[in-house]
Amino acid sequence: MKNIPDFTAQTIVITGASSGAGRAAALEFARYGARIVLAARNEAALESLAVECREMGAEILVVPTDTSNSKAMISLANAADDWQGKIDVWINNAGVLAAGDFDATPMAVHEQVIKTNLLGYMNGAHAVLPFFKQQKHGILINNISIGGFLPVPYGAGYTASKFGLRGWSEALKAELSEWPEIYVCDLFPAFLDTPGIQHAANHKGKVLKPAPPVYDPVRVAQAMVKVAANPGSNTYVGSVSLLLKLSHALFPELTTKITGSVMRKYFQSADPIALSDGNVFTTVDYGMSTHGGFGLPGEPKAHRKYIAGVLLSGFALGYYLISKKK
Repeated sequence: MKNIPDFTAQTIVITGASSGAGRAAALEFARYGARIVLAARNEAALESLAVECREMGAEILVVPTDTSNSKAMISLANAADDWQGKIDVWINNAGVLAAGDFDATPMAVHEQVIKTNLLGYMNGAHAVLPFFKQQKHGILINNISIGGFLPVPYGAGYTASKFGLRGWSEALKAELSEWPEIYVCDLFPAFLDTPGIQHAANHKGKVLKPAPPVYDPVRVAQAMVKVAANPGSNTYVGSVSLLLKLSHALFPELTTKITGSVMRKYFQSADPIALSDGNVFTTVDYGMSTHGGFGLPGEPKAHRKYIAGVLLSGFALGYYLISKKK
């Protein structure tokens, strides 16, 4: 990677580091010798990751943390500051997913999804901002996903958390505009090949898979490194991310109807699976890797024309079908 500064003197805190994009981010920052604080609920997975990062030359502190607990996040920030005397970059990344009809999914599950995905990020910012303000600099990176713009049918709690995240972050950026060296940077990746969907609470009773094309979480990790080096307000990872944002901005009703139709069609043919709360309330002991194994991740630029063609065809077909029903 070109023009990347020396991270050896920087302290990076990563939540949700036990798998997926968080794990990829830890390994990516380790390549540049950063001092990394690994946080997640699964201590065993963090310790295993710590070994890999140390072998790459990074200094590592493992802090088992439940991001939905505000006191635990304050303890995480204190531990990071006590360890190195400062916090340069804080990455809000931990997230959970629950799939199912809204009224068939227990409200306790919806509430916990919001506690983790929305309040967890708020807890992180609330814990680290006093340190940033005291040292007069710092970078807060929020891994939001394209779900911050595009609703996910049968994932209403998830959508509520992601839409909420985007609004909260925009408000925070405005509030911190008087602090020129404190940056809030949002990432909006498209669908990723991570184990996250395997960990999801499933109240639909159908096997879940990410919508193609899926992107390599390493690309998100690389984006985090770039943003940590050169802060930017919004970063879109993957061509699909921008295309989906644009489609919803231009055709919100049509986009929503098509996504719902696609999901229903998928569930009709998907294999059955037992209902489960996944990792929403407690950690799990499977899928603690970077990739989920859902096919070949999308390569940069390589298939943009194919993605655009498929999306345009889909919208044309969707518009035709919806018009016929009127």
